[in-house]
Amino acid sequence: FISKNVANIAYVKPILNFIERYGKIAFAILLLIGLYRIADVVMGVVANVFYLDKGFNVKDIATYSKFFGVFATIFGGLIGGIFAIKFGTMRALFIGAIVAATSNLLFAWLAISPPDTKLLIIVITADNISSGFAGAAFVVYLSALTSIKFTATQYALFSSVMLFLPKLIAGYSGGWVDVIGYPNFYILTAILGLPVLGLIIWISKVAPVKN
Repeated sequence: FISKNVANIAYVKPILNFIERYGKIAFAILLLIGLYRIADVVMGVVANVFYLDKGFNVKDIATYSKFFGVFATIFGGLIGGIFAIKFGTMRALFIGAIVAATSNLLFAWLAISPPDTKLLIIVITADNISSGFAGAAFVVYLSALTSIKFTATQYALFSSVMLFLPKLIAGYSGGWVDVIGYPNFYILTAILGLPVLGLIIWISKVAPVKN
């Protein structure tokens, strides 16, 4: 009996609290959460394989993607956080969705270009900065959605929703590449991010976040 009450408090009440606060809009918000990082996640699954297929060596990939890429992500995160504070969470979320999807087009450009280390650096840096910006804006948004009573549980649930659909779709990324090739694949992943923009605009009107 006690364990059931604990489970009710830990899982059911945070969900009901979220639905009660946002009503029908709650499901639209969950859809936004589930789609926001889709362009990034679906594209990122095959990134390292793509670098190798383009002829870049493992050392260059590790250096520019895993080392410099981390600093670029941090830099993008700082910009995203500052932007959210100065111009509002929903605007930052919107810009983050645009740059995240647009950066995928740089990979399409890299895919049709001859192997060039400088171009690789540009693409990886731009992608990580945009990812950091979008990630920071998204964290601010998720934090604003949580209730003080259930902050940890609701944030954990939002994070799970955020990755479920993108990871599910990303599992088929390799098959898509085999069928349509890298350039078209990266263009497709950019297109996947477009519906998010419409959701952000609509939700910002009916359920704006107070900064």
